[in-house]
Amino acid sequence: MTSDVYAKQGFGASSGFGLAPALLIVDFVNGFNDPDLFGGGNIPQAIANTKRLLEVAREKRVPICYTRVVYAQDGSDAGVFCLKAPKLVLLTQASHASQIVDELVPAEGEYVLRKTQPSAFFGTDLAPWLIRRRIDTVIVTGATTSGCVRASVVDSMSYNFRTVVVSDGVGDRAAGPHEANLFDMRQKYADLMTADEVIARFRALA
Repeated sequence: MTSDVYAKQGFGASSGFGLAPALLIVDFVNGFNDPDLFGGGNIPQAIANTKRLLEVAREKRVPICYTRVVYAQDGSDAGVFCLKAPKLVLLTQASHASQIVDELVPAEGEYVLRKTQPSAFFGTDLAPWLIRRRIDTVIVTGATTSGCVRASVVDSMSYNFRTVVVSDGVGDRAAGPHEANLFDMRQKYADLMTADEVIARFRALA
């Protein structure tokens, strides 16, 4: 079995859940919840699970950051990412597609970060924002599992944050990439926990 190969080579150890978590909600915007644009698959279910998690995070005053992919109206900041996926240029500041879904509308004081690349960390101030709050664990939900979630998870680990992917709080437009990337992130970059498991950890916070 594939998992046996990874276990034999020493992959899949746990990085753990620290004492100061933050919740990172990656690109749960209308465009990624629309099967005719970038969505489909299990993304609606992941949004529903993130909503439950978000409610408890707010109750326990866990720092919360949302990301949006946002390009200039004239496309002047579009790069190679948009050559691979040309419709991304539709995600402008004012477009409906780039707005965070109604189920997860940010509350006052919650950070909404704009980005033009897959990773929430690349070219942004996310790492300093987390460090200022003495965060040691980044809890990740969002879309897509194989795209911006994965890129953000790899960079989170690279900045030496313990990283937890909420396995039922991330979604993708197709099951194959979703499952494959959950497996790979679990082996090398992050721990996997369900929304219920993270909620229990949040409730246990002082």
